[in-house]
This record gives sequence, structure tokens and C-alpha cells, in this order.
Amino acid sequence: MVVLSCYPADPRPRRAVEALLKEGAHVDLICSQDNKSPKREQFGSLEVFRIPITHHRGGKLSYVYEYSAFVLIATGILAWRSLRRRYDLIYIHNMPDILVLSALLPKVGGAKVILDQHDPMPELMMTIFNLEATSLGVRVIRKLEKWSIACAHLVITVNIACKRIFAARSCHSEKIGIVMNSPDGKVFPYRTARSYPASEPASRKPFVIMYHGSLVKRNGLEVAVDALAKVREAIPRAELRVYGPATVYLERVLQSACNRGLEEAIRYLGPKRLEDLAGEIEQCDVGVIPNYGNAFTEINTPTRIFEYLALGKPVVAPRTSGIRDYFGPESMLFFEPGNSKELAQQIVYVSAHRDEAIEIAERGQQVYLAHTWSRERETLVSLVSGLLKGEQPAL
Repeated sequence: MVVLSCYPADPRPRRAVEALLKEGAHVDLICSQDNKSPKREQFGSLEVFRIPITHHRGGKLSYVYEYSAFVLIATGILAWRSLRRRYDLIYIHNMPDILVLSALLPKVGGAKVILDQHDPMPELMMTIFNLEATSLGVRVIRKLEKWSIACAHLVITVNIACKRIFAARSCHSEKIGIVMNSPDGKVFPYRTARSYPASEPASRKPFVIMYHGSLVKRNGLEVAVDALAKVREAIPRAELRVYGPATVYLERVLQSACNRGLEEAIRYLGPKRLEDLAGEIEQCDVGVIPNYGNAFTEINTPTRIFEYLALGKPVVAPRTSGIRDYFGPESMLFFEPGNSKELAQQIVYVSAHRDEAIEIAERGQQVYLAHTWSRERETLVSLVSGLLKGEQPAL
């Protein structure tokens, strides 16, 4: 398995590794190195090789350097290891798509290749760098995507919207399986929406709005801050709690909030382990996904939605195809992406109509229960075993 992220911090590769190990696989994992972990570690049937290249948010040249260096080093490690042992499977996680290059020599030796497309790179790069779909860079990335998918025997992606995109421009839909980014049930244990005691109307407890995740512009923290200002007109005790690694974007948003007199209503609590985030979610009244509308967020199905629902909390999410493929208005509180006024209205609705909000959350929980990690894990294992046996996957 090859992934340009840190193990065990990145949850999707970690869950894939755990699923394969449980089925009796022996896994060599090539990943990037953080400041705390050794370059090489052994955990039973798992051997981890960490490459000292980490991702830093920056310009286009920064991405090109990180991707190129990691691909070259990973290719060298896999080539050397392949001379000493025969691999049955090479499991590649994007980004970048061309990381599949590292699998070419083992593929010649008979290994099957899976390309796990976490994100469609053209849409993500369009969003990060404000590029047009017709720009040279995006066209090149699309060609690389098509070539990379052609090199794999099986493509796995995260939702229906991404499968539609890859099937439309890069391969037949029969080649693509879906394994959703569902939260680990051991970390986010299921709790019914009605299991929380109702607050008294005169309670002095704050009404807690929660945001957690990457603090970048496309995820719309400033939309949540704008909504908070409107919400406090109806709910003076409302506060926004923010979790995630600090960024320059966060600093700008917090400074803007301070200039508007909202500093006491916003609590930035830093990054948290998933286990700790679960406890924080239990303390909130509503979770928000305050995304702007763009090429990437339109097709994304944020894992955070399932994390809130697993613990029985109402969620306000953008009205995008990646979310509406799974949720309808009866199971989700929607707002138009980037519209802080509509986001605020939905937050106030949760406070003013608790029973109705709980009923919506309960219906949302039924969607979650159809896509728990235990179910998605079965899908992953079935896809992998079918590929290794030479069977046509049931997609």
C-alpha cells in the first residue's frame, strides 16, 4: 500500500490496512513521515516505511515537488522490495493519481493494482488554485487521471458523485467500486438522537454550534462566522466551537470575527484526535458543514456528516449533489452553499424546533446505518478478494 499521507493519522488508509490485516494479509505500507514517527516500524504483519516528505499547503511548484519526489522514492522502494518478494496486490491511494507509477514493476510481476481515488484531482486543483476547467493545467491533470486509472485493475472511490465523474471521463463504470469514508464505529459509537436530555428553555448553557475539519477557504469557516452573527440575534447564548490544525486562513477569519465583536462567541480549540472529537460532538447542539459552492465541494460527501449523525446530532449541510445523492430534505437540514443567511436560519430552526430537528436527525441516522464502516469494510474486502481471484466485481 502506498499513500502520500501519515500513518496512522489518515483514517481511510488506516481502515483499509486494518481490514486487510484482519483478513490475513501481510502489508508493506509506504507513506510520508511526520516529526514523531520512525522511518521504519513493524506491527505484526504490517511493516511501515516512512518517506521524509510531508505535505505543506503552498503554490503549484510545492505540489509538483512533493508529488514528484514521493513518487520517485516510492517507486524505488517498491521496485527493490519486488525483487525480494512477489506482491499479490499493490493498493495506491491518490493524491496524486500518478502515484500508480510506483506499481508498474510489481504489476509486470503479476500483482493486481487498485487505485483508491479519494478525491478527483482536476476538481480539487480547480478549487485550490481558482483554475478554469479549460486551463492547460486542468487538462493535463485530466489526462493523467485517465492514464492512471487505465494502469489499475480496479478503481475504488468514495461516493456516487465521484464514480459518475470517473465513469464519464476516464473508464467504464464496471471498473469502479464505492467504499465510503464512514467513521470507525469504535471511535464514533452509535447513539440515538433522542438519548440526550432536553435543555430547559431558560437554561444558561450555551447553544453550541460545532465545526471540525480542514481550515481552508473552500470549507467555509467564514460562512459559519457570518451565520453566527445572525444566529446570536435570535440566540444570544450561541457560540461556535472550531476544531482543526491552525492555518493562515483561520487567522484571517478569527481576526475578522474579532473586528466584528464576535471574539467571545467563537472558541478555537485546535486539532483533536478522533477519539477526543467524539466527546466534543456529544457536547454540541448542531454540527455545521459551511462549505462554499465550487467544483470540489459540489461532489464531496463529508465524513463529518456521518460523525455527527453517528452520535445523534442534527447537521446543517450544503445542498450539493455529493450529499443529496444520499440525503433528502427529510433526513438533512440543507442550506444553499455559501449562503450564511440560510445557514443561520437552519441553525435557529434546530434551537427553536428541537423535536422536529431530532426527527430529521433520526432519519439521517438511517442513512448512516446503511453505510457504517462495518458495511463498507465488507464491500472493500469483497472487492479486493474478487480482484485477487480474478472475478468480475459486483459493483
